[in-house]
Amino acid sequence: MQIALVIFRADPEHGGAERYTADLAAALQRRGHSVDLIASRFGSRIDGVNFIELKCTSATRLGAYRAFLWQLDEQLARSSYDIVHAMLPVTNCDIYHPHAGLASEAMERKWTNRLNFKRREFARVERQLLDGPTKPIVLCLSDYVAKLALEQYPDAKSQLVNLFNAVDLERFNPNGRLPIRKQFGIDAGAVVALMIAQDFQRKGLATAIEAIGSTGPILLVVGRDDFRPYAALAKKSGVTDRVIFAGSTDTPEDFYSSADFFVLPTRHDPCSLVVLESLAMGLPVISTVFNGACEIMENGRHGFVLNDPSDVGALAEAMRKMMDAGFRKSAREACLALRPKLSFDTHVARLEEIYLSRVAQKSAARAKE
Repeated sequence: MQIALVIFRADPEHGGAERYTADLAAALQRRGHSVDLIASRFGSRIDGVNFIELKCTSATRLGAYRAFLWQLDEQLARSSYDIVHAMLPVTNCDIYHPHAGLASEAMERKWTNRLNFKRREFARVERQLLDGPTKPIVLCLSDYVAKLALEQYPDAKSQLVNLFNAVDLERFNPNGRLPIRKQFGIDAGAVVALMIAQDFQRKGLATAIEAIGSTGPILLVVGRDDFRPYAALAKKSGVTDRVIFAGSTDTPEDFYSSADFFVLPTRHDPCSLVVLESLAMGLPVISTVFNGACEIMENGRHGFVLNDPSDVGALAEAMRKMMDAGFRKSAREACLALRPKLSFDTHVARLEEIYLSRVAQKSAARAKE
């Protein structure tokens, strides 16, 4: 098939959706498909994948997004794709795959989003797409996302398809844990809680810092967000020596292999890829009911799923339980047993079936014209 994968930025260092898209492009190419990766910015080259750059220079983020949409429409008009698979709201696509959740739902969930011109435009374009006459298939990363989608778009029920996130098991495979620890001066015997995130506020970094306490784990924070307010919070909380800000990385597997458990007290995550990668690496996880990725976990077995992302006491208690080596050992074994369910190959094979169903759907529609 001729497939276009569309994302605003295709740099894997930018976040989980970007890393997923790059991995998907490579996997589809290996399976014999012709893949165009369409974006305004890219990371490293991917063998066999055609990069199509859309120039989106503008003084504002809203302007850049609109320029992206205009140029995307021009690219699609002069090309012949069997499938257009978009990771963000666009004016026309076959597969809509909202990794950050539904744009319209975000307007209701957080009132400050209504003040953001770009987010408002995201919601407008999404509603035009999903309420239009030619609805795309909407890939829902979890039951959590499917429920939110139905609340926003009840008429699109027949177009909703659940496709749980997945992991490259070859890449995210448990191994030694010394290199990153040495780099950051972490003692080999210390218990390390890892957090990888690009939006520290939404992902609950403040709660994690407040929860670690003087006898808790070392908190190793990976991400490109501004760490300075959180460094100030760590100082105020008296845990400066227990919080390490590592910056961004394009090799998260090195950090997983150096940690003892993963923590992400997120307020909203459709299906956090970093949680699934952690589980595949054998890392027990602490996250929340507002993270679709936790649907694969059993609370108390693979880690802990908290009801309230802002409950510092509950997170601190979960961390105290994680400090027990015996619990971590049994939880690690349970996490590793989940690996077959997280297979990226199985995920891509299912996605190919969805692609074919969409191609058949379009052919049937043309036959009626």
